[in-house]
Amino acid sequence: MGKSTGKQGNHDWQPRLVDGIRQKYLGIVEALADDVRLGLLPIGTKLPPQRAVALSLDVDLTTVTKAFNEARRRGLITATVGRGTFVAEQAEPAEPAADHGNRSVDLSMNIPPQPEAAAFARRLPEAMAHVLSPARGGSALLAYQESGGSANNRSSAARWLAPRLGPVDPERIAITAGSQNALFALCMGLMERGAVIAAPALTYPGLQSVAQRCGLRLYPLAMDEDGILPDAFADLCSASPPAALYLVPTIDNPTTATLPVSRRQAIAAIARRFQVPVIEDDPYGMLPQQAPPPVATFAPELTYHIATLSKCISPALRLAFVVNPDATAATRLAAVLRATNLMASPLMAAVTGHWIETGTLDTITTTIRDENVARQEIAAAALEGQTYRFHGEGHHLWLHLPQGWKAMDFAYQAERSGLSVVPAAAFALSAPPYEAVRISLGPPADRVTLRRALDATAALLRQAPQPGRVLV
Repeated sequence: MGKSTGKQGNHDWQPRLVDGIRQKYLGIVEALADDVRLGLLPIGTKLPPQRAVALSLDVDLTTVTKAFNEARRRGLITATVGRGTFVAEQAEPAEPAADHGNRSVDLSMNIPPQPEAAAFARRLPEAMAHVLSPARGGSALLAYQESGGSANNRSSAARWLAPRLGPVDPERIAITAGSQNALFALCMGLMERGAVIAAPALTYPGLQSVAQRCGLRLYPLAMDEDGILPDAFADLCSASPPAALYLVPTIDNPTTATLPVSRRQAIAAIARRFQVPVIEDDPYGMLPQQAPPPVATFAPELTYHIATLSKCISPALRLAFVVNPDATAATRLAAVLRATNLMASPLMAAVTGHWIETGTLDTITTTIRDENVARQEIAAAALEGQTYRFHGEGHHLWLHLPQGWKAMDFAYQAERSGLSVVPAAAFALSAPPYEAVRISLGPPADRVTLRRALDATAALLRQAPQPGRVLV
């Protein structure tokens, strides 16, 4: 790797994506390579921080991390701890490995597996044909509809949510284009720029992206193996109540922690005492057969409960249900949705409503849950002897690295081995308390591929860390 010349960053350079490349991270790499060849990025130029690149391109931080890993592998860039990432000293970037796209196994994108038994690819077009049929007035689904979702779809959502939340007035529900859309709209509608959101010290990167876009500050709350500490929340509220509390109560991302009932009740009581709204992001809540009641059941008048289909069915549906404290709050949220993306897809909402009515949604969720159980058993065998946290019905795990390994180093070495994992820094609101990576079990197409990938991960864990391979 070349030595950096220490040049200041090129403030005129704008990160971009090369069109026509299926994987976004490779689009970033190709754009970077083109700009190096064209002289737009001279040798030694300091690149912007990864978070700044992610914000500029409106992509996940994990996508940029993968791009920087690949750019480093090709010899395009170098990194120095405490200084940053620089364009490497070489005339021409190395060509990508010919088999890179074929051998790489993604363990970074936290999506549910799609076992053959779920039959999603067959069921989706069948359901679309059904709801679009003239007998059902399907042409209406091809037009604009209410920003918060139709009355029929909100009623179906209320029925689906009832086992978790109890009876829900459909007027309290707004339908959004996924949980990220819901988070953005809630932050835009609830908070002024500069406001503080309390969140777990290790938290979902999507919230971090929203906070940056909306000019909000995130305050890290101390955690233990069960999630955030109520006392930490209470101390913050006593000093200066935040604009909201954000949490993932069940199968937390990334730590897999599930808040016990007593802690949920304590958090709800504190929120009520200080009148702090709660954004309860519950994407995994439908996966466990037995999960504690949502915080929304203990403080419904303060809680915005987000239930997305991305983790229990598929992100392809791009649909989430937000249960608001009351109908007025739902109307306010719908107004923000109208200004941001107008509406969620009426077609996908109708498909979901049909699946709720026929029980298909629960059937697919059950199949995915069963597949998660099988994949967690594969992980247990492959990672025997390692320290990690998991939920038996979830599709990710939180791997604590052996002594000597740095999470960034491990993610880089994994990438060189054809594996993608997410280091703790992607989730940390402050210095990570320990070295860990999140491993997602859902992306591999089948169990055989997953087993091979986890065996390779275990082999890497047994190796001595290689110094000097640092991600910044």
